Amino acid sequence: MTVKLRPGESQEALLKRFRKEVAQSRILSAYRQKRWFISKSELRRKEQKKAIRKALRRDAKKSTRKRTI
Repeated sequence: MTVKLRPGESQEALLKRFRKEVAQSRILSAYRQKRWFISKSELRRKEQKKAIRKALRRDAKKSTRKRTI
């Protein structure tokens, strides 16, 4: 990934723009995930747990809305 210095742009602004592009492309998060090997079955279990937590949070949010109305 390359970021070119624009005319009149400071080094800090260039670095900020670079970090923003790296974050948006999710390169760093993909690198961090691939540091360790995770088997497919373990990955499936993690995704299933994540889906359950998400559903529970969504249900809790819906139930709090009903009480306030």
